[in-house]
Amino acid sequence: MPDRLMLLDTASLYFRAFFGVPDSIRRADGMPVNAVRGLLEMVARLITEYGATHLVACWDDDWRPGWRVDLIPSYKSHRVAEAVAGAPDVEVVPEALVAQVPMIRQVLRLAGIAIVGAAGHEADDVIGSYASQADLPVDVVTGDRDLFQVVDDARRVRVLYTARGMRNLEVVTDAVVVGKYGVLPEQYADFAALRGDASDGLPGVAGIGEKTAASLLLAYGTLDGLLAAAADPGSSLAAPVRSKLAASAHYLTVAPAVVNIVRDLALPTLDDAGARLHPIAGNARTELERLASDWNLGGSTQRLLDALDLRQ
Repeated sequence: MPDRLMLLDTASLYFRAFFGVPDSIRRADGMPVNAVRGLLEMVARLITEYGATHLVACWDDDWRPGWRVDLIPSYKSHRVAEAVAGAPDVEVVPEALVAQVPMIRQVLRLAGIAIVGAAGHEADDVIGSYASQADLPVDVVTGDRDLFQVVDDARRVRVLYTARGMRNLEVVTDAVVVGKYGVLPEQYADFAALRGDASDGLPGVAGIGEKTAASLLLAYGTLDGLLAAAADPGSSLAAPVRSKLAASAHYLTVAPAVVNIVRDLALPTLDDAGARLHPIAGNARTELERLASDWNLGGSTQRLLDALDLRQ
């Protein structure tokens, strides 16, 4: 089997599992385990269907990094449950899911799945860094379209997009990004900065939507090229667009640093992280099988073990 790296946007997946699997699935003590069971099902299926030989569960060590908030204070502000000085803010997350996150980490570790985060950075940045530095084909599994910016046919990086559900994954390549938005993947961050994204608290440029953003990038290539045209009285850029860009001048100076995914984090190598998938034996397998019974995880644990048994 040829080597292929899979990078999980882990929080995106366990949120999907939590809301997609009934919370009536509980342990004997009454604690919900729907997110745990659902995530294990997802991972088992992804490994099997997409031929992953290496896998990293990329983690949000800081889901709302201060350096991004300093640049755009509205960044994800609608998702803050509690602001914490000197530490990551507390995100709005259902209590029943919060209780399952340590359980998720425990079963992933027992299954030999690497968990990697980076201080002061989101999982997107971990994904971007591994995807940009890997020397093998990469599948990024996410429901976050911001990660379309890492798609790169030449480097064999694609996104398995979960927006339509795990049974209807969309394989996103260069052509898919162009077909959806009219921009290349390498233009997607500039496109998102111009358009804005309410789900991330990014205001965008007032009066510039998706179609206008795409047409401007088609004409000028990059946000820098567009701003250079806006600053040039002799350029053909329409006066109304110049006015809109001028009104958002400060935002446009800081937005790229917020929207662009970090690609140069110093992360553990795939070998050091333990990313290569392998069969689970001995005490770890025994403990996983015990938890499958004690935590009412159904057949999800066994399906994951079966998938890993095929990785030698």
